[in-house]
Amino acid sequence: MRLNFTKMHGLGNDFIVINCLDNSFYENLINIPKLANRHTGIGFDQLLIIESPERPGIDFKYRIFNADGQEVQQCGNGARCFALYVFNKGLSDKKKLNVETLNGHLELTINDSSSVTVNMGEPQFEPTKIPANFDSQKKFYVINKLQIGVLSMGNPHAVLVSDDIENLQIEEKAKDIQNSGYFPEGVNVGFMQINSPNKISLRVYERGVGETQACGTGACAAVVYGVENDLLDNNVSVSLPGGCLEISYQRGSNVFMTGPAEFVFEGSIEL
Repeated sequence: MRLNFTKMHGLGNDFIVINCLDNSFYENLINIPKLANRHTGIGFDQLLIIESPERPGIDFKYRIFNADGQEVQQCGNGARCFALYVFNKGLSDKKKLNVETLNGHLELTINDSSSVTVNMGEPQFEPTKIPANFDSQKKFYVINKLQIGVLSMGNPHAVLVSDDIENLQIEEKAKDIQNSGYFPEGVNVGFMQINSPNKISLRVYERGVGETQACGTGACAAVVYGVENDLLDNNVSVSLPGGCLEISYQRGSNVFMTGPAEFVFEGSIEL
């Protein structure tokens, strides 16, 4: 079987996108970790699948698989790539899309600058909804002597504040948190440096992937944690290794993320 795909990236967080509008994605036949391998496969952080919607009022169904093959609920950078893909490929002429995901539905707006604004929905703080194995909801938790904010942006996030993330060795700390036993579905770990009330720097170590060039939901989670703890303003520019995202959030409301997405190349591979 030959698989046609499009390689895209959002601030260096890279994806392959597969058009399965006939709902012909044979996930049991595709070795995702093999395809994701950057030396012997295509190489990507996530695989994005476009399928036909199952509910009225929805334009597309959107599925996400991490490089380790695990299907996940949410990916902000992937959502922006998804929106530009369906628009530029002529699959839809709408500039506002309603997309079905494992986590509910997303609202995507394609801007005149070819950036995309994603309505990421409301953050969840209740441990059972993250999910996280804590007895009660708190502003922060202590894991391995580290103060950590924990919330869900459709996927679980742990956020740490650091004075200097550029020189921080994040892999060991991130793995310790991921393996702490508090997160039954794993967790993405973000390391945030606050440069001013409306500018932060961020590195994210993602579950099933490792450190990525950018993480859209991680940027949202960091800003939410900062706003909820009076550390940040409502509109924040997030600097990631791959570039910048603009995040808007007010307490008790939805989170909005704006950023670019780009096509890299088209290809096919024999499975």
